[in-house]
This record gives sequence, C-alpha cells and structure tokens, in this order.
Amino acid sequence: MKKNKIQNISIVAIGVIIIIAIIAYNYSADQTKQKGFQFGNELAQIQIDVAELQTKFYSEKTKWDEGDITKEELLNYYEKHIAEFEKIISRYDVLDTPELFESSVELFKISSETQLDSDIEYIKWITTGDESAKVRSDTQIQEAYEYENLGLVEFQLAKAGIIEFDEADKFSPPDNVLKQKVLQISENKKSKCDLEFKNELNEFDSDELEVEWFNCFNEAEKWKKDHLP
Repeated sequence: MKKNKIQNISIVAIGVIIIIAIIAYNYSADQTKQKGFQFGNELAQIQIDVAELQTKFYSEKTKWDEGDITKEELLNYYEKHIAEFEKIISRYDVLDTPELFESSVELFKISSETQLDSDIEYIKWITTGDESAKVRSDTQIQEAYEYENLGLVEFQLAKAGIIEFDEADKFSPPDNVLKQKVLQISENKKSKCDLEFKNELNEFDSDELEVEWFNCFNEAEKWKKDHLP
C-alpha cells in the first residue's frame, strides 16, 4: 500500500506541475488569442480532474482498510470511478489543440489511459487477490508517470516556442532532452517485454511466447520511432 501511495503522490505532483505550466502559458501568451486561452484552461481542467479522481481512488481504499466502508461499497465506488475516468479521458479528443501542442496532449491522454488501465488491474487485485494484477497495476502507474513527464517536457518546449518566436517563424525545439526521455521509455518498454515473455534463463518457454515477445518488442520500437524528434 505504501508503494501505491508514493506512486499516486508522484502522479498528482507531476499533474500539478503541468497545471502550473498551462496556467503560465495562458498568462504569458497573447490573451487576445482566445483559442489558445480556451485550450489552456480546458487542458488544465482535465489534468486537475484526473489528479482529483486519482486522489479519491486511493482515499477510498484507505477508508476500506480502516473499516469505514465495506468491500462492496468500495467496489461500487470503483465501478463509478472507471466510468468517470473514461468520460474525463474523452475530453482530450474535443480540445481545440494548437498544432504545436498536439504531441504533448497526446502524451497526457496516453498517461491518463495508462492510469485507468492501472486502476482496473488494481481493482482486479482487490476483487480477486491476484498478485499478478497488483504487479501489472504498479508497472502501469509507473508508465503513466513517464508518459506524463514526457508530455510536460514537450508542452514546455512548445510553450517556449510560442513565447520566444513570432508566429511567422518556424519553431524547432531542442531535441536532446526529448530524445533522452523517449529512449528511456522505449527501453523500459522492451525490458517489460523481456520480463513478461522470457524465463529466468532469458529464453522462451514456447513458440507462442516468442511471437508475443516479438510483437511487444516491435511495438516498443514503433513507439520510439513515432515519438523521437
């Protein structure tokens, strides 16, 4: 439980940093550009709602641990939590996102989707006691943190482009920080493929597992190519 609390605090903390960055963008950019102003406010509200939802998710578990609610009440809340989370995630798709920010918004969305996947596995662990579900939940919440952190990097670079250059100028953000983050996440993905599909001898127990590992590895490579600057 302690590990989950630490991970949840990390997610919420980075969410707060993102919100501050979004607000800073609103007030440093030209406020007469209503489209950009509205985009910043709406994205900030999504991140706030995600952070609040995740805080509530773990606080309900604490209530159950302390005997304040029953397991049935906890699971009923979690069912509503999933539905509410899905609604929040759908709001990324209706943002009127400026082109420079499209990549960062996509990463924020992936982060939220991964947090939801983590929550679903966490609920499965609570429901069934399946420890493998708990492991998957812990892994996914770490992935969500990495996606969100990368999204923040891209957001800050895009924001810097708006502040420092005229609209007529082409903005090319520095590649080194972003490249390092993408490579790190890609390598983490590949390591997880190895852990999931290979045995202790770094071999495959079946041809089917080898195929699944190959597909997993290729997905990590594709993700890297799609996100490298």
